[in-house]
Amino acid sequence: MNFIKKKLALAIGSSLIAMSVLVSGCSTGSDKKADTIKIGVVAELTGNNATYGTSITNGIKLAVQQLNDTGGLLGKKIELVVADNKSEPAEAANAMSKLVNQDKAPVVMGLFASSSAIAASNVSEAAKVPFLAVGATNPKVTLDDKTGKVKPNTFRVCFIDPFQGTVGANFILNELKLQKAAVYIDNSSDYAKGLAEFFKKAYVEKGGTVVIEESYLQKDSDFKAVLTKIAAAKPEVIYIPGYYEEVGKICKQARELGITIPIIGGDGWDSPKLVEIAGASALNNTYFTNHYSPDSTNEASKAFVDTYAKTYKQKPDAPAVLGYDGAMLLADSIKRAGVYESAKVAEALAATKDFQAVTGKTSLDASHDAVKSAVIVGFEDGKQVYRATVNP
Repeated sequence: MNFIKKKLALAIGSSLIAMSVLVSGCSTGSDKKADTIKIGVVAELTGNNATYGTSITNGIKLAVQQLNDTGGLLGKKIELVVADNKSEPAEAANAMSKLVNQDKAPVVMGLFASSSAIAASNVSEAAKVPFLAVGATNPKVTLDDKTGKVKPNTFRVCFIDPFQGTVGANFILNELKLQKAAVYIDNSSDYAKGLAEFFKKAYVEKGGTVVIEESYLQKDSDFKAVLTKIAAAKPEVIYIPGYYEEVGKICKQARELGITIPIIGGDGWDSPKLVEIAGASALNNTYFTNHYSPDSTNEASKAFVDTYAKTYKQKPDAPAVLGYDGAMLLADSIKRAGVYESAKVAEALAATKDFQAVTGKTSLDASHDAVKSAVIVGFEDGKQVYRATVNP
């Protein structure tokens, strides 16, 4: 019996030692992770929309540098984990899966294209991880397409397309005094299709007429046949709610065909590549709705533009400032949550009210959408020129 007791004691002792090592190992790992706050970023770093993702991550990195230089969050430094979605919705889902399942990021932010943000949010919602969309403006980003219910873990720092479309329609009708519009839509983009619908609704309700509607697909390059058809319908203005790559080519080819009427679009136009693709002269008499203008006289905006320009040697576009604002809004939410846990951060994000962002005072409504102002921007010889600010 003594022998058996000794063996049993040794076995129990060995088990306790093993458990002690295991617990010690887990504790060390947890302590190490607790030294930093990990934030996931998914962005269009390559592909057709690469300037968006580059600007977004630049803005986020600038915000994180400033936050870390002033103590970080909850006494910890912020660590970014960045994944490229290659400007493709399917890759956005893959990138989000990596961030939440492999990198174990408790919160993820990023993306400008709505189709990609919708695909990414499907993954983050399943994982119950908060996702803060930076520039995705289609309502379906925060609303479940099947049920119409608000996605509990998806938020955004930008305005949405029902507002943007109305701002564009009002500008054409009230400022440009143009009553007949052509609408030219990227039929492969949730963003373009949604914005076109909201624009048309507001434009027609307020007395305008859509005389022709045509479509193209992302990565198309020859638009002259359709533009000739549009010109034959004799519109006074063309509304193109697309992304810069195709918009630049359309504007260039329209002017080559002798189409000189105003061309109007949305925030998807905002990229330094637009002028390179279209040419400065082709963009004269064009305008677009946007999230902010670097020419704003707001003190916070002027300070941001100055710091960004010194850091990256260029003026910030809207994706850059939205990346910065998104990171700062997320940091504010984490501070208000008081603890870095997914559920608590989601609650704090949902409660955001009157956050002082570079792009203007920002509150999140019941649909987790940002309520904030928009601006009208025009082009003069390749330079963006601020026209007006429009409040919600």
